[in-house]
Amino acid sequence: MNGKISKKIFQYTAIFEPADEGGYIVTVPALPGCATQGDTFEEARIMIQDAIQGYISVLREEGQIIPQEREDVIVTKVSVENSLNI
Repeated sequence: MNGKISKKIFQYTAIFEPADEGGYIVTVPALPGCATQGDTFEEARIMIQDAIQGYISVLREEGQIIPQEREDVIVTKVSVENSLNI
């Protein structure tokens, strides 16, 4: 054995939404159920990195496939008309 360790870098889109009580709630669409929160953007960013690492660790332990986000994902806002007569 040559003793080399290879590492793969995974990149995921994280959605940061302002929480009503302050701070941010963060979700990762490619990793269902992977979510966290933080009092500041920086804290939320660190927390989601930790959550993603934990999510991937559990998948590895269980012998499951680690989802990879497609390169051609497009994130955008979509407008719709509200035609309800209230």
